[in-house]
Amino acid sequence: MVRKVPFASRFRRLPAAALAGLAVGGVAAELVCGSGGVSGGCSKRFGAMSHTILLVQPTKRPEGRTYADYESVNECMEGVCKMYEEHLKRMNPNSPSITYDISQLFDFIDDLADLSCLVYRADTQTYQPYNKDWIKEKIYVLLRRQAQQAGK
Repeated sequence: MVRKVPFASRFRRLPAAALAGLAVGGVAAELVCGSGGVSGGCSKRFGAMSHTILLVQPTKRPEGRTYADYESVNECMEGVCKMYEEHLKRMNPNSPSITYDISQLFDFIDDLADLSCLVYRADTQTYQPYNKDWIKEKIYVLLRRQAQQAGK
């Protein structure tokens, strides 16, 4: 599976104190979504349109932690792909376009110190944590679906 897309950025720096107990070192706590919901993101069901928070720690240094929030799991998986594409663009600044294989994307994910998702569950009004393996599975499904649609 090969992917070629434009580049974009949605990541924001998150203070280290705000990450306490979230998803550092593969451990995540459930966050309660109050009755008012998460700004624009609490959905009525767990799934495609569930508010999703992506937590990224590229290296062992805690000050490098960032996060991004998305309206859905699929949008979040696109964000992970875009993060890798931005990395490739920095490594190949003179290339007008870059093509990569899914195995290269998965190697990049594995090389990150930490990558976790928190997906909102309306039934419990909490965020469910997911690890790198879950993220890779969701990316595989997303890219396979995109490849099938492109082949039609």
